[in-house]
Formats: sequence, structure tokens, C-alpha cells
Amino acid sequence: MEPGQLPLPGWRDLLDIALVAAFIWLAVRYFRRAGGHTALLGLALLAVVYVFAQALDLKLAAALFQGFFAVVVLVLIVVFQDDIRRLFEQLGSWRGPRVRPPVTSDALDLLVRTIAQLAAKRTGALVVIPGQEPLDRHVEGGIPLRGRASEPLMLSIFDASSPGHDGAVILRGNEIERFAAHLPLSSNREALGPGGTRHAAALGLAERCDAICVVVSEERGTISVAKDGELRRLRGAEGLVEELRDRFSPEPVATAWWQGRAGLDALLSTAASLVLWMALVPGSTLREITHVVPIEVTNLQDGARIETIEPAEVEVTLRGLWRQLLLADRDDVSVQLDGYLTRFGRRTFNLTPANVDAASGLEVIAIEPETVRISLTAPGGAQASP
Repeated sequence: MEPGQLPLPGWRDLLDIALVAAFIWLAVRYFRRAGGHTALLGLALLAVVYVFAQALDLKLAAALFQGFFAVVVLVLIVVFQDDIRRLFEQLGSWRGPRVRPPVTSDALDLLVRTIAQLAAKRTGALVVIPGQEPLDRHVEGGIPLRGRASEPLMLSIFDASSPGHDGAVILRGNEIERFAAHLPLSSNREALGPGGTRHAAALGLAERCDAICVVVSEERGTISVAKDGELRRLRGAEGLVEELRDRFSPEPVATAWWQGRAGLDALLSTAASLVLWMALVPGSTLREITHVVPIEVTNLQDGARIETIEPAEVEVTLRGLWRQLLLADRDDVSVQLDGYLTRFGRRTFNLTPANVDAASGLEVIAIEPETVRISLTAPGGAQASP
């Protein structure tokens, strides 16, 4: 296989690439939902620079980046300790395809009607619909209810005269699990916009787990939903029905994974995994390449001119890592012959690896032919004696 030819992965390599791509995709999706995708992108760019520094043998830059990443690992553990914990919780709670809670269409109508009435009266409300991830460590306080959800019950909970109207209602299945609960607040002011404390609580929980939070604004009477770390304003009750249809459907809903950002993240993750595989797996194997290189004669006597060089070109075989050979260009290889001894009548020279100038890290293993004969015109135009 030529160094410039892409290696073909086997089935084990494809499985290896798929597993790494899946981990990268999960990390990207997680940091995107947690609001840390900007930091992740910055680290990815630095990692790309580090890989190129290693490939190009930039020793100073590679050493600095290596020390930098060692410190970054410790910083990430401290800064993202809650996010790392959530990632392990996600892995521990994963049970395959999600099964939607057994909520009937009547319960869906109940929720939509209640939210619509609250929005029309400009009564603030916050309803949490849990996903698969646990809520316990994110939710504080609240009053356990375990009562069947009904329109009068929810309206009374969010009534301004009710002691628990400022908190959140946790609606699991067809029952109200808890009300007057306190949620973590988001600090992402750009995403919150004009939203108040309820919106900050809804977005704060959506940044930390896969729950859906429905918010009614007390000031504007608008309906918003926080999901997957994003807060979006809906176009009334119709928008809420569309947003919650998948979550409340009693049957599993097959959603095309390639749609939207998830599909783009999957493509980018697969490309990143393939690049890593090429750089670290076949890129770390030793390969050989042969270049035909012309001979350059230097350090001749002043006025002397080369008539012929036999042969004028030689075949130089180099050995190195696949990624080094891929980055090395033929023009970067040269064969230089010191012609100083021609002043004393020498015309035949043996080539050694010391005569070959190649990229750092590449080893010269063969030169064909090894013997070179030079014919010169001496200063003044006379043929030099052999």
C-alpha cells in the first residue's frame, strides 16, 4: 500500500470507529444540552492543533500543549463535576428505546386546557414532566401529593392565593407527584431573555436532565417550554400540543435520529472518530516509500562545472509512521553530495544515508544505486582528469 493511499478498515476497525463515534456524539450532545458546547469546541480546536504539532514534529508546541491538556483534565473534573455525574447517571439509567408514560389523550387534553386557561388569565405556572433521568438531586422542597391530576386541582395549586403557587408541579403519568417544588436556576441570561424566575427554573432543570418544563408567564401570558437545555416560546395551546405529543403518546414514537442537530452531531462525531482512527491506528504503523530523487553536488572548486553524473537520479527508500509519510512531500527529500574531494581527482563516490535530507522521523533504509560517478570540466574549460 502506498502511503498516500487510504487504508481500508476491517470489521473490527469499523466497530472501533463506531464505538468511539458514539462516545463523541454522546459527549457533544451532552455538552450542547448542558450549555458547555462552546468550551468543548474550544478544546476540540486545541486538540486539533496539538495533533498537527505532533505530526509535524513541532517539539516545543507539542510539549506545551501536552502540559496544558494535563492541567485542563483536572480543571474539567472540578468545573464539570456535576455534569460528569449526570453523564454516569445517564449511562446507568439507559435501558434501550424509551417507552412513553401511559398517559391517555384525556390527560393530554387536561394539561393543555389547564395551561391555556392559566395563560389566558395571566396566572404564572410551572409544570415539570420527568423523563428517564432522576430528578431527586435537582428538586428541593415541595409537598408530596400523589393525586390524580384534574383541572380544578391544578388551577387551585397555581391560584395566586395558594401558598404553593410559586413552585413547580411535577406531573408524572396521570398524577401530580409533588407541588410547590423548587428547581435549580439557570444563569444563561441570553437564553432566558425577558423571562423571570419561573423561566430560569425551567431552563435550569432542562440543562441538568431530560425533563420537559412548561412555563406560563405571569406578566405576558405566554407559554414556553424548556427542553434539552433550550427555552422556546410557543404559539399558544396548539404549539404545546405539538411539543408534548411525542412525550405523552402511549406508544413508542420512532423519531428520525438524523434530523436536526442530532444528525449533524452524528456526522461530525463519525468524521472525528475516522480521523482519530487514521491518525492513531494505521498512522502509527511503520511503512515504506520509495522516491526517485536527483543528485545535487555541492562544494565544487571555483570555476569547475559538472559535465555528467551517472546516474543523475537515485531511488531513496524511506521508512516511518504512515502519518509522517503521508505528510512528507517528495520535494522535501533531497540527495546532496559533497564534491570537495573532486579537487584532488576523486570522481567516484558512495552514497550513504548521511547524504539524504528527509523529514524528521523518517529513516533511510536503501539507496539504489549506491555508487555515483562524476565527470567535471576543470576551471578554464579543460576536461578534468579522472
